[in-house]
Amino acid sequence: MKLKIALLPGDGIGPEVLAQGKKCLQAIEDKFNHDFSYIEAPVGAMAIEKFGIPLPDSTLNICRDSDAILFGAIGDPKYDHDPDAKVRPEQALFKLRKELDLFANIRPVKMFPTLIDKSPIKKKIIMGTDFVIYRELMGGIYYGKKTLSQDGTIATNVCEYTEKEISRITHLAFKAAKGRKKKVTLVDKANVLESSRLWRRVVTRIAESYPEVALEYMYLDNAAMQLILAPTQFDVILTENLFGDILSAEGSTIGGSIGLLPSASIGDENAMFEPIHGAYTQAKGKDIANPIATILSAAMLLQHFSLHEEVMAIVLAVDKTMKKNIVTPDLEKNSMFGTNHVGDSIASHILDMDDDLNINDENIGLGRSTII
Repeated sequence: MKLKIALLPGDGIGPEVLAQGKKCLQAIEDKFNHDFSYIEAPVGAMAIEKFGIPLPDSTLNICRDSDAILFGAIGDPKYDHDPDAKVRPEQALFKLRKELDLFANIRPVKMFPTLIDKSPIKKKIIMGTDFVIYRELMGGIYYGKKTLSQDGTIATNVCEYTEKEISRITHLAFKAAKGRKKKVTLVDKANVLESSRLWRRVVTRIAESYPEVALEYMYLDNAAMQLILAPTQFDVILTENLFGDILSAEGSTIGGSIGLLPSASIGDENAMFEPIHGAYTQAKGKDIANPIATILSAAMLLQHFSLHEEVMAIVLAVDKTMKKNIVTPDLEKNSMFGTNHVGDSIASHILDMDDDLNINDENIGLGRSTII
């Protein structure tokens, strides 16, 4: 298969982890005789420094012209610590999602058996955790009207949703649940928010078209608690933009590191894949950032094009590397292995994978539930 992939390294550790994702895609190319081409473009703080804006038109055009986008990370303390900054790196991400209509963010949370003892949560609680968060990405408070009074003492952010925005991601979530454990949990605050009450009405109506899928409702505060107390109860979590952002970050604690979780942002015509972690600028250039979330994001990119065997090759290579305890310091405090070494190990295992990819029931389950 020929694929044109846009690479947006971004800020902080973004370029370092993205390099490992590309390395593993190149290993897939060699192993399975594909033809992937790559074009790199500036975004975020680095783009502001060079062009004065976080998302240059040239970068947006490259993304539009590509089959898929692999994204690194975005953000810089220089802007975080300046509440009056009018131009911020994160604006690039919001504009990219809007311009490409990337309305569905998909974030799988799966407990790698190898890492069961590295989680801060008790083994008996997280054993068997396997759920995915479907987060609406184009509406809500992040995109609503923002105002600040002239004296700077009153700020307003409006949370707005349309039936169309809710409907299209709801269908995706229910279709995903049909191929999983057939359960959707809608997370909202319908007890206090009118926007959440609209979510309930729309989702309840759509659920009637999927009689094989069970629908349950859970308030955000309870869901945040249940995610830690009993994560195995969840299959597909469906929620709005802000709530999904919060729950996804919380879900990262289950696996022991936010450096493990990949994500996909999907639209009708475009798709972007990225780790859920931030720029982590404190680690920039230190060769300690965990590249696994980015590498698994690359696997989600392949899954998007139905390259199932290739996905399995990456997932098994990641698992094999972790079994050898070749991990970054976030997973093993005294680890001597860095970002590049972990990436090299995973890429090497992809190339050395047996022709049958060690297919068995355990590995099939690992691949299916780690990558959506």
